[in-house]
Amino acid sequence: MRILIITLSFLFATSTLPAADARAKDRAEDTQIEALLTFIGSQTNLKFIRNGSEYDSSTAVKFLRGKWDRQRDTIRSAREFIDKIATQSSTTGKPYRIRLTDGREIDCSAFLSNRLAELDAK
Repeated sequence: MRILIITLSFLFATSTLPAADARAKDRAEDTQIEALLTFIGSQTNLKFIRNGSEYDSSTAVKFLRGKWDRQRDTIRSAREFIDKIATQSSTTGKPYRIRLTDGREIDCSAFLSNRLAELDAK
């Protein structure tokens, strides 16, 4: 009987490990997404372009955070955040763009992918 209890206790303890690992991974990915949002918010000299309209960085963060909040259950990684949230308008399909200080524009997805690569390198 004692062996049965020990065995069942071991099986229960080890069966929760994958769930704990998944939660830790989710928290790490959420931290990276928050870092991307913080980065956008800190870029006060850039403009976020959505559906042809220009927005400042704080408005861009509010918009992207709201979109993420609505889809949080389907986003499992910072890469998915970029691909599913920060790439294009779900209404029009137009890509989100970033206007740099020199007037050049780049896709928001490329902008954030570069930042994510920098975060991953640290």
